[in-house]
Amino acid sequence: MINLESATKAEIIYPDSDGKPMSDNTKQFRWITVIHYNLEWLFANDPNVFVAGDLLWYAVEGDNKIRQAPDIMVVFGVAKGDRGSYRQWTEGNIAPQVVFEILSPGNTLTEMNKKQAFYNRYGVEEYYIYDPDKNDFSGFLRIEGNLEVIDEMNNWVSPRLGIRFDSSGNELRIYHPDGHSFASYLEISQQLQSALQEVEQVKQRAERLAERLRELGIDPEEID
Repeated sequence: MINLESATKAEIIYPDSDGKPMSDNTKQFRWITVIHYNLEWLFANDPNVFVAGDLLWYAVEGDNKIRQAPDIMVVFGVAKGDRGSYRQWTEGNIAPQVVFEILSPGNTLTEMNKKQAFYNRYGVEEYYIYDPDKNDFSGFLRIEGNLEVIDEMNNWVSPRLGIRFDSSGNELRIYHPDGHSFASYLEISQQLQSALQEVEQVKQRAERLAERLRELGIDPEEID
């Protein structure tokens, strides 16, 4: 006997792409990547925190139209790893708890209203929206079953992520729980290069000191 329900489910395709670009401009792309990679670094040692950027999230099995692709999403309670899409029913039915959207001039009010309705309906706990052109930052927190506007975003600390947002200046700044500012890949690379140079300088000074001690007849290895 043919199981019609199983046959119908097998025919449904959940595409890995919606055909839309990840970003409309370099500023939007920069913000998406900075937040995405800093969150990956923040939770690098936790195997059960999944961070993704521009990944299609299918919320309901059997309906490939119920979907969104948050600019960044964070899911606690599922394993890290590559995915073509996030199919919630295969992930312990765990919805992304935190999502970010970075606005561009191409975003419409209708589009953003639909996104907010989706995130509210399907269980997002924290929803953050940043418009880098207007330096406008807003957030929503799930309270008693609904996403409610966070009245004061300056110095707001995400309950889930532990990161702090500073919206008092000309551009949003985000801080890790240890107080370090979110940095771009280029800034991290420059900091690493600077640290390596400092290590090399210390090593060279130590080698010169050891050579000087040998000239004086002192074995540096015997010094406590």
